[in-house]
Amino acid sequence: MKSYMARPNEVERKWYVVDAQGQTLGRLATEIAMILRGKKKAVYTPHVDVGDFVVVVNAGKVAVSGKKAEQKMYRRHTGYPGGLREMNYEEMRDKKPTDIVRKAVKGMLPRTRLARQQMKKLKVYAGPEHPHSAQTPETYEVNR
Repeated sequence: MKSYMARPNEVERKWYVVDAQGQTLGRLATEIAMILRGKKKAVYTPHVDVGDFVVVVNAGKVAVSGKKAEQKMYRRHTGYPGGLREMNYEEMRDKKPTDIVRKAVKGMLPRTRLARQQMKKLKVYAGPEHPHSAQTPETYEVNR
């Protein structure tokens, strides 16, 4: 009996909408990463992108527990000497709310070309509106 391996041209992709309002950031990001990688499918193949598209709405209203709102730091470097820029969670939520979810999900994917390809299937929006209604996405409930 041979093992089944999915081929990229045979993969059927679905679209899911996830509402991030009131969801815990880490728990939400793990569910999204599982969908992007395709681990919830029976045809999961580690070296083939079999994942689905995920549209995250209300990313600015995602919750964190404890004192993470004041203590969690997001760092980036401009590339110039002394160019380290830091922002805490509250500042990031005000300036770039979509990057909070995007960075959390990216941290839960492997550091490979395949993961970069899978990240392109993640669409994050700060508010409740999104332009992907033509794809008829279905609502995905994240387990609390």
